[in-house]
Amino acid sequence: MRPEEAKQRIDQLSAELNEHNFRYYVLSDPAISDFEFDMKMKELEKLEEQFPQYAWPDSPARRVGGEITKEFRQVIHEYPMMSLGNTYSEQEVVDFINRVKKATGEKVEFVCELKYDGVAIGLRYEKGLLTLGVTRGDGEQGDDVTANVRTIRSIPLRLRGEGFPEKFEIRGEVIMTRDAFNQLNKIRLENDDQPFANPRNAASGSLKMQDSAEVARRNLDCFLYFLIGRNLPFSNHYDSLQECRNWGFRISKYMAKCITVEEIFEFINSWEQDRRKLNFDIDGVVIKVNSYNQQQELGYTSKSPRWAIAYKYPAESVSTRLLSIDYQVGRTGAVTPVANLEPILLAGTTVKRASLHNADIIQKLDVRIGDMVFVEKGGEIIPKITGVDLSQRSDEAVPVVFIKNCPECGTPLVRTEGEAAYYCPNDVGCPPQIKGKLEHFISRKALNIDSLGEGKVEVLYEKGLLKSVADFYKLTYHDLIGLEKTLPAPDGRQERKISFREKTVDNILKGIDASRLTPFPRVLYALGIRYVGETVAKKLASHFKSIDRLIAADFDALTEVNEIGEKIAGSILEYFSNQDHLQMINELKKAGIQFTIQNENQTNEGKLQGKTFVVSGVFSHFSRDDLKATIEQHGGKNASSVSGNTDFLIAGENMGPAKRAKAESLGVKIISEEDFMEMIG
Repeated sequence: MRPEEAKQRIDQLSAELNEHNFRYYVLSDPAISDFEFDMKMKELEKLEEQFPQYAWPDSPARRVGGEITKEFRQVIHEYPMMSLGNTYSEQEVVDFINRVKKATGEKVEFVCELKYDGVAIGLRYEKGLLTLGVTRGDGEQGDDVTANVRTIRSIPLRLRGEGFPEKFEIRGEVIMTRDAFNQLNKIRLENDDQPFANPRNAASGSLKMQDSAEVARRNLDCFLYFLIGRNLPFSNHYDSLQECRNWGFRISKYMAKCITVEEIFEFINSWEQDRRKLNFDIDGVVIKVNSYNQQQELGYTSKSPRWAIAYKYPAESVSTRLLSIDYQVGRTGAVTPVANLEPILLAGTTVKRASLHNADIIQKLDVRIGDMVFVEKGGEIIPKITGVDLSQRSDEAVPVVFIKNCPECGTPLVRTEGEAAYYCPNDVGCPPQIKGKLEHFISRKALNIDSLGEGKVEVLYEKGLLKSVADFYKLTYHDLIGLEKTLPAPDGRQERKISFREKTVDNILKGIDASRLTPFPRVLYALGIRYVGETVAKKLASHFKSIDRLIAADFDALTEVNEIGEKIAGSILEYFSNQDHLQMINELKKAGIQFTIQNENQTNEGKLQGKTFVVSGVFSHFSRDDLKATIEQHGGKNASSVSGNTDFLIAGENMGPAKRAKAESLGVKIISEEDFMEMIG
């Protein structure tokens, strides 16, 4: 086929497939069979492989995925992504309505919508094309999951019609239907994998998978419910959503405009029972002020809009017998009591265990072994015991006495004044604490050594090769090659065997080696100091610049840091007073781990000064974020797309063909990861 013929056919197929996606997923009115659709898709994929320069940026073929994301880029929300205020009280809904009417002094129209039980997502469109998909994160910034969002067929990659703003954002909820959830769990059981607990967990886990091709196979769906931006075509929320449907968005038909309290509760009450008939989960109803002007007048609190509220349906509660209580030790040493229950069906899943949280909760509930207890799912996800049926209590039941010693290592437990949890203080000798710290150290937001996942850390710990995080950097090829262990599988399914073969060992050692370039804030977070999460670690690293200055800081110096209070300061001082911790840090220093923040003035004097890079694909020695950080450390600049201003395209495995084709057409130099490492010496 001649190039001009290929371009014409690619354009035709892309337009047809986009139209059929819209008819099937948004209108529920398919015009062709699944077989015909698949044949057209295969033809398009083959043509785009032969002629990548003619592929649309929003090609329907991208729905099948294939892009690998080693680490999700953090994106700051242009508009903060706030959470809604929640209530289970009808009176609080009435109070909200009265408060809104009083504040505006005008007639107020409300819109009632279903509250989807999924994962919040923000989608950015520019000139009618999807350019970004971001999770809520902490409300200020979230994860860039664009590659995975593109696989969701109910999300348009290119808008239909006209009249949409040049740039805007639309927000909604990524969900998994019950049918898709049941099919996914059926496949997982056939493959001897652990099934997901519920559709929300499945949707959340799927959206953050590294392989977008696997995400495509999960059949995620999405409802959109809030348009945000400048120069919107309508003055109210309801009409904007109806127009969004014309642009190709999946907007729920289950919404209503209401004026009175009675109308609002008619909508709420009708869906409390009818929600069971839906093919997806909801956990309540959202009530929003319709007028944009009134929304602006009402404004926001620090966490949520004053013009909207979510009424949540009461959680389903069941009664079952408490058989026993186990005590689990976490990474930080906190001991959590867990109730073992007679299996009971609750909110669509079988529940066998429930958290009892801490000693105070056990005492408050006066829960006893053999009691009939009431169990709910917090947010219809996490089982918890909410009460005891005293009418069925045996005369022989005795109060539960919380354990005094660690169930794993026997060390006497301690309890800090003002805290609810008991802790095991033996953080360098208690097995679950050690394993938890090892796993935390290599986790994605810490050192990100993903080649050591899937139970490998447990194997190395049991073999005596890992006793502290510094031991990762002492591992050798001969330590690892040939190690094997069979892990028991839950519910009697097939056991899983872990084998350290040559490729596995090579990947582990490469991952460990690459982790030496991890920036200091993430290293500090990776140490697992109690109360020092990602945000606190960034603040401490930015303030003190090095681990040595942080170790030398006294209580007053620590509390001078923004948002570092007495509890965090005390925990840091306690951590660095332990000689085992200091020895471990010294060993990590010798291994080449980054314990300082590079002088910002040095950044602009590097070997890459004035050069612009685009990074694409998967790499052996770096995660993509670490590669970009290294570019900036040496004075270079990062760009997200190839243009005439790009100096180098760093090409990894599975790089998109469109980027390569564009780089070649513009004469941009394409280099490998090894070429880049030579450039920086």
